[in-house]
Amino acid sequence: MCRVVDLRQAVLAKNDGAARALRTGLTARGTTVVNLLSSPGSGKTALLERELLLARERGVAVAALTADLATENDALRLARSGVPVKQVLTDGLCHLEAGMLGRHLDGWLPEDTRILFVENVGNLVCPASYDLGETLRVVLASVTEGEDKPLKYPTAFGLAQLVVVTKTDIARAVEFDEAAFRANVERVNPGVEIIMTSARAGGGLGILLDRALAAGSGAGTHTPVMARRQQAQGHDHGHGHLHGHDHDHDHGSGHHHHHHDHGPVHPHSRTGGPDHDQRPPHTEPAAQTR
Repeated sequence: MCRVVDLRQAVLAKNDGAARALRTGLTARGTTVVNLLSSPGSGKTALLERELLLARERGVAVAALTADLATENDALRLARSGVPVKQVLTDGLCHLEAGMLGRHLDGWLPEDTRILFVENVGNLVCPASYDLGETLRVVLASVTEGEDKPLKYPTAFGLAQLVVVTKTDIARAVEFDEAAFRANVERVNPGVEIIMTSARAGGGLGILLDRALAAGSGAGTHTPVMARRQQAQGHDHGHGHLHGHDHDHDHGSGHHHHHHDHGPVHPHSRTGGPDHDQRPPHTEPAAQTR
């Protein structure tokens, strides 16, 4: 058992080093990374698409990298905003890692990017333990997921610097208890800001972008109690993120450390191919976005 723990800690320590280097490099060039975590179906992509459109209207240089186990559906949706978008397929890996992110950004991320939104794999377990070199960590939950979500996933919510509630336009229909949800968030992460949003109705749009810009300008971000406790114990990893465990692992195909870079996705086309040591000898012709 100790050998398993040691291996996990070694993997996380390696990730922390890569995250520190990535954060330093991106901060030096004026790019702020926002790490978006949520369960599948939370409405993360819909909200992000609206935020990207708003950023473009306001003249803020943004980009988005989205990770999924399979399909390029989310990247194609985000590309409709007209900003640089890139898809990463993890082939069963349930989270992104800092080294992986850095390799995909190298040579792709425009130099003038102020905000890079990273849409992590839909999973509230594994991604919570991995620092991606982000300046702002955001956890999203829809009104349909239940008010006790923060209690079921205390590491994800406990390390969030911002909590976003989505699909508030149907809150009444699903009898969402906002007061109970806020109380549960407060139990695991006292003082964290909670914003209410609706991508469909437009409620709360722009607040996420505003918070990202503020974080990038040095305005400061919320420091979760869970992260402060880790620092006090002398086990600060990277950006103050605790390597916690919410024992609810459902990895599907398992921890397969294979990932494919399907290149940048543009509003009218898909180009690029795998970027990995297991790349095939040729790539498929680019398909037209419908």
